[in-house]
Amino acid sequence: MAKALLTFVLFLSHLLVFGQEKLVKDLDHDGKMDTVSLSKKESTIFCQLSSQKFAKIHSLPIENLNDNAGISPTKNGFEFFNDWMRAGFKTQFRYNKDAKKIQLIGMGRYSYGGATHDGSGESSVNLLTYDYIGDWNYFNTSANKGEGKLVKIPTIRTKLKFKTTYLETFSDATYIDYEDRCTKLYEKHRPF
Repeated sequence: MAKALLTFVLFLSHLLVFGQEKLVKDLDHDGKMDTVSLSKKESTIFCQLSSQKFAKIHSLPIENLNDNAGISPTKNGFEFFNDWMRAGFKTQFRYNKDAKKIQLIGMGRYSYGGATHDGSGESSVNLLTYDYIGDWNYFNTSANKGEGKLVKIPTIRTKLKFKTTYLETFSDATYIDYEDRCTKLYEKHRPF
């Protein structure tokens, strides 16, 4: 009995920590519950808003959807995350009352880099203000008497402008574009 209870508690904590595939929350602030779900079968995010008579709105296909992907609640909306073994993304969405759509408002990424953690770090961009913050590291092979050392690059703060993206136009191409631009900033700011 104790073993079954422990298994249940571990399973429940896994769901709470690693997210879920369905979220029920009032996203459009009309006092009625809305639904967001991640369909791993169709590789899309679905949303049904009460203010839109629960019509099914969905993202474009997410080609590289990992088993560790999920949805979690945020203060004003929800977050979709897609984690791999050494890297991952987080994307934040909230309801835009003027457009009457679910809008992508922020993205973040992290990487553990390679074996020496070269290229490790994290970054985020606020898509409402275009503020980008990146904290990245590089491996300096000549430091530490030739044994090498992981060195933090000074925090990168800049503006990164992206087109307005709604759930219907969101796919993994959105955060792949972010990753490409973020990598260019890393390469520009590392000292070699």
